[in-house]
Amino acid sequence: MTNAPPPPARIRLFIAGLGVGQVIAWGSLLYAFPLLAAPMGTELGWSKMETYLLASLALGMAGLSAYPVGRAIDRGRGRAVMAAGSVLGALALVAWGAAGSAWLLVPAFIGIGVAQAMTLYEPAFAIIARRFGRDARDKITALTLWGGFASTVFIPITQALLDHLGWRGTAFALAGFILLVNLPLHLWLLRDDGAASGMAGSAAGVGGDGVIVRWALRQWAFWGLALAFMLYFAAFTGVTFHLYPLLAERGLDAAHVVTIMAIIGPAQVAGRVAMVALARATPIARIGCFTTLTLALSLLGLAAAGTQMAVLVGFALIYGAANGILTIVRGAAVPEMLTRRAYGAINGLLTTPIGVVRALAPSFAALVYDLTGGYGGVLVGFIIMAAAMTLVFFAVARARPPTEPPL
Repeated sequence: MTNAPPPPARIRLFIAGLGVGQVIAWGSLLYAFPLLAAPMGTELGWSKMETYLLASLALGMAGLSAYPVGRAIDRGRGRAVMAAGSVLGALALVAWGAAGSAWLLVPAFIGIGVAQAMTLYEPAFAIIARRFGRDARDKITALTLWGGFASTVFIPITQALLDHLGWRGTAFALAGFILLVNLPLHLWLLRDDGAASGMAGSAAGVGGDGVIVRWALRQWAFWGLALAFMLYFAAFTGVTFHLYPLLAERGLDAAHVVTIMAIIGPAQVAGRVAMVALARATPIARIGCFTTLTLALSLLGLAAAGTQMAVLVGFALIYGAANGILTIVRGAAVPEMLTRRAYGAINGLLTTPIGVVRALAPSFAALVYDLTGGYGGVLVGFIIMAAAMTLVFFAVARARPPTEPPL
């Protein structure tokens, strides 16, 4: 049975609360690592490759956890998933800060990875899709407007904490943000998740998800989207984790590097706002084709920028806007280009191979850096990935949409 739709004010409050949680979760569980990695590696005497293996471990665990997380949300357990993820994320950050040896860091980063799968965009998108069905795209877009500020807010905060508390104290402080803000938010916002409207009562959401999942796995659209997003997240994750040291290698000081990185967040939001204003009714496939090409061109700009701040600011604006729009494309591609049924399970399956390449990307980039002694080859690799992503997404967009099986 489908519940009556909630009033608009309650929907806005729901999205705003989830959005605050996304800012804190992204800032603490993902964006903090590149800043803490250098002092941690120095203290432990590790190479860049060894340090970034921890990031790869976390991202790999996030990918492996995505499918069971999505299945649980399809069954109305979003509150338990996101609340437990907040607790796990906070405990894992505490374990990171308290770890006195490499062996203790391994379970900490396993916990961080599972917490990412339980608290970042994918579970939030699944909850929104389950609640709002065909009206989910606008809500996903609204949520990403909030999430776009994560780097802008948390990179300067993390740098300030690092300057005053060191990398261990910063990890403890970030755990406090999650435990004191995100956990109460998720417990309160999702208290009626078991009775959510939208897709909750559909056959696919209750008993037919296995049929629709098996059907999806036989579709070119599923595997094409998987490959395109694997390439995208490989490039995006590599740039996210290595942009700070990449720019520092060119001779920019910490203040200028943080400035460039902080621009990306508002640019993401600006891209999403522009999409809402100019392309709300445009098919997501067409938006994705344009934006993947723009992302690849932005990385060419980064390669050519050197230390010219004006060019680097232009890169950050274009790269941020493209990534901001691609986040919406990522959330809306499954319902608009494949199927609206069993969103959590299918999106979780799609996220699993993405998680593998996300896990490998930071360490692979660090390995190339260690072998070549610089970031030139690393950046070339990012550009090749982005160009290949553009070609694959174009191929999926031009293919005939699949015909769904009957309920």
